[in-house]
Amino acid sequence: MLSPMAVRIVNALPESVVVKVTRVLVKRYFKKYANIKIEGLDKLENVNGPLIFICNHLSNADGLVLDKVLREKFDPTFVAGIKLSNDPVTKLGTMMIKNVGIKPNSADKEAITRIVKLVRGGENLVIFPEGTRSRTGAMIEGKKGVLLIARLTKATIVPIGMHGTEILLPINKDGDMGGEKFNYADVHIKFGNPMSLPTKGKDEDKHEFDERSMQFLMKSISDLLPEKYKGVYK
Repeated sequence: MLSPMAVRIVNALPESVVVKVTRVLVKRYFKKYANIKIEGLDKLENVNGPLIFICNHLSNADGLVLDKVLREKFDPTFVAGIKLSNDPVTKLGTMMIKNVGIKPNSADKEAITRIVKLVRGGENLVIFPEGTRSRTGAMIEGKKGVLLIARLTKATIVPIGMHGTEILLPINKDGDMGGEKFNYADVHIKFGNPMSLPTKGKDEDKHEFDERSMQFLMKSISDLLPEKYKGVYK
């Protein structure tokens, strides 16, 4: 990634210039390091929006990769943890993609209200339901906030299975996101069939329905991944 001095210089520039500079840098990194392979995007040719894309989460490169793949046709808005804006390097990434910041591990009603309003207004959304990057390299348990957003918006859901980004930009073990470095990697992105949430059973209580709905969503992602990435959703 950028050196601390380079980050300070870039962040001192006007925001519009920062975005342009960051886009150029990321484009160069992807050209040098990322061999992106896409499968199943044709499934969305005749699908009307708005759409909620749900994907597993392995790396800070995930949002940048998906923005590159989806931007031209779908111009997505990402749901991103607000802590990404606290680091001077990852802040650059959040500045170059459309996003709504959300507080992790809390009922951030203000952020959810903004998200629902955006989707109802026709915006396409990308959510990483696990809420954080997997430190194991395989899927971890999803957070139920995605259920609330999907139910309130009634948007079509599109699952994505992605792997290889954990090699492209691995998680720094000491927790320093700004110190993460790019490596050459094959990045695989597989789109699943567009779908809707399941219907509540007549005698099914809310807890059971939520659990079944989460399994349905997370399995739709897991089914698009090689076995070693499925984690708790094998």
